[in-house]
Amino acid sequence: MTPEELRAFLTQRQARFKEGPVQYGTQFRCNSGEIFNVFDSGKISVQGKRTELAAMVKEWDRSGLPPADVYAEAIGEAAGRTLPVGPDRNIFIVYGHDTNARDALELLLRRMNLEPIVLENLPAAGDTIIEKLERYLGQHGDVGFACVLLTPDDEGHKAGAPGEKKYRARQNVILELGMVLGRLGRRRVAILTKESVEQPSDIAGLVYIPFRGGVDEVKFKLLEELQNAGYMPRTARL
Repeated sequence: MTPEELRAFLTQRQARFKEGPVQYGTQFRCNSGEIFNVFDSGKISVQGKRTELAAMVKEWDRSGLPPADVYAEAIGEAAGRTLPVGPDRNIFIVYGHDTNARDALELLLRRMNLEPIVLENLPAAGDTIIEKLERYLGQHGDVGFACVLLTPDDEGHKAGAPGEKKYRARQNVILELGMVLGRLGRRRVAILTKESVEQPSDIAGLVYIPFRGGVDEVKFKLLEELQNAGYMPRTARL
């Protein structure tokens, strides 16, 4: 840990502090009672009042990993380096016609300090949709998770049984679901299903996350699945 990284963290947490030199390092004395001494070796001593903030800094020093709700960009900029966007941040989004649900999911992921990759926003380079999906799934080898939105965009029923009509996701979404399952594996794909949409049959062991009104209803369930997949989402703004 460096003084720049701790300064960015304390600022992000809206902690008021005074900063000054100590032997072989820098001291941060917080108004809330915590005292942090960051030494030139990169180690830190935590003194003063025992608080959640102090516990987070202690764990950061022990593990070498910043807390999950730290603004990674702010810490990277303060330390004078760019933090990579990799498998711990990139999330692929598959969706149908419900752009409101897509926008809400994209916003939620950004609040978690993750990087949503929306197919519609990627350059086509003359590809069809399927070719585009294949190309970007292959190119973005650092994409480690996908969220698939199954929303009631279509209606369908068995031939000769119009009374069994059900709401279904777009056929292209089901195809793209199969593609991301083949690329990432079922434990790295979360399927967000809205209201009465029919779930694909004969696909066992998948993670279905149902919601009624908006994606924000299931943010903590999605957070849990992301953490199980090895992601470290920011939680402070949820």
